[in-house]
Amino acid sequence: MTRLLAAMAAPLLLVTLLGVPPLAAHAAATAASPGGCDPIAPAECLLPFPNDWYTRADSTSGTGRRVAFGRDVLPRPILGGPADPAPWNRADGFSPGSALIAQVPGIDLAETGAAPVTDIGRSLRADAPIVILDAKTGERWPHWAELDANATQADRKALLIRPARNFLDGHRYIVALRGLKDSAGRPIPPSGSFAKVAGPDLLANDPLYERQRQLKPALSRLAEAGIDRGSLTLAWDFTVASTRSLTGDMHAIRDDAFRRLGERAPGVLVTKVTDLTPETDPRIAREVEGVIAVPSYLDTPGGLPGSRFHRDATGKPSRLLANIQGAAFRCEIPRRAFTEPSSPALYGHGLLGSRNEVGGGNVKAMAAEHNFTFCATDWIGMSQEDVPNVISALLDPDRFATIPERTQQGMLNALFLGRSLVHAKGLVTHKAFRGPDGRPLIDPGHGLVFDGNSQGGILGGALVAVSDDIERGVLGVTAMNYSLLLNRSSDFPMYGRILDVSQPDKLRQQILLGLFQMLWDRGETNGYANHLTDGHQVLMHIAYGDHQVANVASDVQARTIGARLVEPALAPGRSPDRVPYWGIASAGRLPYAGSAMVVWDSGTPSPPTTNTPPTEGEDPHSDPRNMPNARQQKAVFLRTGQVIDVCEGAPCKANPSRR
Repeated sequence: MTRLLAAMAAPLLLVTLLGVPPLAAHAAATAASPGGCDPIAPAECLLPFPNDWYTRADSTSGTGRRVAFGRDVLPRPILGGPADPAPWNRADGFSPGSALIAQVPGIDLAETGAAPVTDIGRSLRADAPIVILDAKTGERWPHWAELDANATQADRKALLIRPARNFLDGHRYIVALRGLKDSAGRPIPPSGSFAKVAGPDLLANDPLYERQRQLKPALSRLAEAGIDRGSLTLAWDFTVASTRSLTGDMHAIRDDAFRRLGERAPGVLVTKVTDLTPETDPRIAREVEGVIAVPSYLDTPGGLPGSRFHRDATGKPSRLLANIQGAAFRCEIPRRAFTEPSSPALYGHGLLGSRNEVGGGNVKAMAAEHNFTFCATDWIGMSQEDVPNVISALLDPDRFATIPERTQQGMLNALFLGRSLVHAKGLVTHKAFRGPDGRPLIDPGHGLVFDGNSQGGILGGALVAVSDDIERGVLGVTAMNYSLLLNRSSDFPMYGRILDVSQPDKLRQQILLGLFQMLWDRGETNGYANHLTDGHQVLMHIAYGDHQVANVASDVQARTIGARLVEPALAPGRSPDRVPYWGIASAGRLPYAGSAMVVWDSGTPSPPTTNTPPTEGEDPHSDPRNMPNARQQKAVFLRTGQVIDVCEGAPCKANPSRR
């Protein structure tokens, strides 16, 4: 995949470097008007982020607010005019997983006493220098703080405050920075504009009057919590998007598509059946390929890469005439299915991959050992055919909405494939899914389950959350929240080089990642996590020290969805954390019935505590899925919902599969 990306990216990079002028800096706002640059952080427009200064009142939304970015505050596309803020302004708040971004020149986090990623519990101390407060309940929110280790200029280094579990949908939060210090232990004063806003009441004709009026309720709420405004270096508030805002598009296309389908099975065309001899493949007896017809809600016929939702006058996704998405699929039927009908399962492929990953050795082993028929479709939007569009979107933020919107169509494609697997008149009726004696090779009565790895887990949590057919899913080497994952992933450097051309300033890159996540929430687990386990169960398998999917993001997911930790998770002394897996409740004595997280350790060094990718040791990303006992644990969970002990009461160890 890296070679593919490099080959496709190189021409675009060359054209960009030769033909595009440097990106102009945002002009500092001279007047404080909502939606324009926030005067309390004059160094960079859109800071601090996220921020209710960039919202307006809207009584029709789920939060009573509506994002209201002006065209002049968003990062400009590399070619053409300003980015259209419409995709962002549909939201009634910000991402529940958003990093809180500020710039505090000279800050030393150790001298300040801010909570690092290795000591999240410190963030809840009464004297913590960074406070995140739920404006309604007064609850202090756990977090860690870090400086962007990728910054190349000291005075353009972002302060990133990460929620240790996602913020609650629809809630408003207040952020307070107090007692900040530089490396010599000297206090860092507030900016002149913030000091004025936090000071005595201003006259109505003062340029900062409106900003003071808007921020006053937040400062009063902080005072009620014992945080005096005189101690503040900076404070602001923001609203998290409502559940309806985060998931509404996906629910709309799902509900409309299945309403049209009614009691029927989806239309399927089987295009290829390959019977394999035991000598050719001792595990898989038959491979089936085909196409399933899915209503398309994208704005081009057939929903080609780069398309986005076709929307009606109200902004709701709607079909363009009788637009159909032909979703190609591939199924792997194990030999055992010819004597005992197998359980139907969906498989989710990895980063910018394809349905053909269902033919990988670990998937075939899972199918053969535990009698599952795995079927997969390309997760369009984030599949191999989308690579050119992903590159284009990194160069031009105006195009970014095409990624999560086409990904949601890909989610619908998978839902239709799943329905066909468990419908009594679906795939089970086709001769490709029957043995020589006419007996079915799959049993729809077993119900539908999901198993995905890497991107298949990151997107798979969202699929499980919106599916009426899937009860349980395994999310392998998984996490959520690309804005947290990307800088920490060994897969990102190629994308990072593209982003460096589009947006060379590292501070603005962090803002851009935050903006991207607002849209990405609708197409990956981060936007669905607060309700993922309301009616579903998931088992998370984590590779300790994973080079591609950051463990810290997996931990945030576990805290958010309420997954219990199977213990002992690691050998004593293995984790650099003061309290390993802080805030994740134990599963206790196994078996455990419910959602859980299991950590598999291949001996790879612990990951960096900075927002950079691991570079030491071998990447354990593929190790858990290649362990027979891990597959046994997955199979039992998928069939029963029970998490069993497959490691004899000890931390789970995985054999390095790439050495």
